[in-house]
Amino acid sequence: MQSALPDDVFGTVDTGDTAWLLISATLVLLMTPALAFFYGGLARRKSVLNMMMMSFAALASVTVVYVLWGFSTAFGDSVTGADDIGGVFADPFALFGSGQLTETRTVGGAAETVLWGATHVPATAFLAFQLTFAVIAVALVSGAIAERVRFVTWVVFTVLFVTVVYCPMAHMVWGGGLLSDAGRSLSAWMFGVADGVAKVAPIDFAGGTVVHITAGTAGLVIALVVGPRRGFGRTAYRPHNIPLVMLGASLLWFGWFGFNAGSALTADATAGLVWINTVAATAASVIGWLAVEWIRDRHPTSVGAASGVVAGLVGITPACGALTPAGSLLLGLVAGVLSALAIGLKFRYGFDDSLDVVGVHLVSGLWGTVAVGLLSHESGLLYGHDYRQLVVQVVIAAAAVAVSGVLTAVIAVALRPLGWRIDPEAELTGIDAAEHAESAYEAV
Repeated sequence: MQSALPDDVFGTVDTGDTAWLLISATLVLLMTPALAFFYGGLARRKSVLNMMMMSFAALASVTVVYVLWGFSTAFGDSVTGADDIGGVFADPFALFGSGQLTETRTVGGAAETVLWGATHVPATAFLAFQLTFAVIAVALVSGAIAERVRFVTWVVFTVLFVTVVYCPMAHMVWGGGLLSDAGRSLSAWMFGVADGVAKVAPIDFAGGTVVHITAGTAGLVIALVVGPRRGFGRTAYRPHNIPLVMLGASLLWFGWFGFNAGSALTADATAGLVWINTVAATAASVIGWLAVEWIRDRHPTSVGAASGVVAGLVGITPACGALTPAGSLLLGLVAGVLSALAIGLKFRYGFDDSLDVVGVHLVSGLWGTVAVGLLSHESGLLYGHDYRQLVVQVVIAAAAVAVSGVLTAVIAVALRPLGWRIDPEAELTGIDAAEHAESAYEAV
């Protein structure tokens, strides 16, 4: 039974801030179709539709979950004022269906609505913004298991993953849970509390931990559970449509400004800095990735440039509000180099991370999260501050890997009776025809 919301969550809406957030949410929503283009181009010709469908399915299923109980799980206690469950998640049923967020009241003749926290943005707009983060986080996982997974199992996985892994992680980092700056968080336990909050606040401005480390770790676990594609290590899996990859990367870059700058929740100086840091890190990452290819292979590639874009965007995401533009250039350059080198690990260790979710999202997500402790101009080690911010960043990154890894493994094993793999013959002839009775390109 839903209870009445406390009086202090009602207030007057700032239409400018609300417009900023809704536009940002729309940009982030575009990132999931953009990811479909990116992944679809990287897949083989006989698998492109299935690859794109996995992103579109995540968009549909995660949206339903998030409206019904996902937002309540991640942020419900911030609206209702109730206690969360062990600093891990809020009551999924407190705001079930999200209808309470639409409540209004009249005070002194003025209409007031439910606001998000200390902002003048309606909670419904904040829900919309956070919903798009949940969608892209789940869709990212699909790249690790391309071309071999039953579509129905993937859809069930998206529902379980966003419920069990993503929403609790969002609560722990952004909702006042164990990985936040709350007075009962891990950071507070390590370095103490001042005025009710941790003295050293963990920094994840726009989702390096919540989105990219979580999704990258999940991709690694699912790839290990599902197993490699037939012929992995012997067959050269080449992208079937590189212009599609470039288009997807371009749209991801465009949408990412909503991801990062939108996380300021208002069009202010912080948002401006974040915009500059985002483009700077991304450009430097492209240079870093292409430099690796040039030195190693003597051929800088289009796919490398597109992948460098994504690596830089991932790397700067947690740090974009804490760095200077010069620091962002350094972070992005290192992200491009690290991810360009890391994508080869799957061949060394024998896990089929089909479209390099681990090499790009996990590696650059880890680097970006940890790099805050080095490059933050207010608390980073390289700016003359002490070690504490670095320690906190390492701890929250490690915690995210552990939580996502263990819970994803549980989900993956639980879904084994449903069946993860398509038939060997279907994998050979093509998953598009087997799962969707369609083909991307008809012979004429």
